[in-house]
Amino acid sequence: MSAEDRKALENKVKRSFHTDFKQVEASRSDWDSSASVQYTKTPNPNWKFGDGANHTHTETSAKHIAIDPYEPGRSLIDNYKLSISAVVPRPIAFISTRSRDGSKENLAPMSFFQMINADPPLFIFAVNSPLAAAKDTLRNLVETGECVINIVSEGIIEAVNATSIDAPYGVSEWDISGLTPVYDCQTVSCARVKECIFSIEAKIESIREFDSRANPGTKSGTLEVVEATRFWAREDALNQERNVIDLSILRPISRLGDISYGRTLQAFQLPRPEFEKDLNGIQGFEELKKRRGDTHI
Repeated sequence: MSAEDRKALENKVKRSFHTDFKQVEASRSDWDSSASVQYTKTPNPNWKFGDGANHTHTETSAKHIAIDPYEPGRSLIDNYKLSISAVVPRPIAFISTRSRDGSKENLAPMSFFQMINADPPLFIFAVNSPLAAAKDTLRNLVETGECVINIVSEGIIEAVNATSIDAPYGVSEWDISGLTPVYDCQTVSCARVKECIFSIEAKIESIREFDSRANPGTKSGTLEVVEATRFWAREDALNQERNVIDLSILRPISRLGDISYGRTLQAFQLPRPEFEKDLNGIQGFEELKKRRGDTHI
């Protein structure tokens, strides 16, 4: 897919439902800067094995509908919009790269992003472009094999969103965003974002390219697996053992559907149960099965 084709496709996506977003935004409440992260109880602190859904689950007569992603008349845009509205919240990787000769730098937010392994520390993100028509991030990544993943916090979200602009290759999103590049990375040449609480230097482990179903014979996107080579954490957000980031300082922003983002202001904790200790092993499991009876659908 060429750059022109990608732009045409983006115009078809129509992420926003609003014809005049600024007018809609003006009618909404102001941002609450005083809001803090609070921990609550779980919905049902007295939940027991076998209890199923808690009281927040609403029973309904509405049926589930099966959707074939390749049914006649259904476009890849339909699948994309459905998926990003349902698979939420998604963490945002704010990725810094630079060209091999260092003359071109890029900043781009990616919400198809996740941690997948601890040893070695591996992360994945996806770029919706093939290698033959690589977006700026992918182009630099292929050239150098390295990047910095910066985690997005509330204090930089407008600047992060600005870097999603369709600027031509070579136009630096550092200037567009007004964010500060710091060139002190120890294993990669690209900069980390000074304003970010947590950043990850990373090098390419593998890149996989996908065949398009909508346009057979072409490629549609890539999956990047990168290995962390350094972690950077702001000292006031890091615990003494240097293994936990304070959520109330990180204040992460997540991606939702359409043009929506989310804040993390409420959390709860649930210890992971132990089979022998909490369920009484196989004996407890068999007793649980008897109490439940045949409830499978």
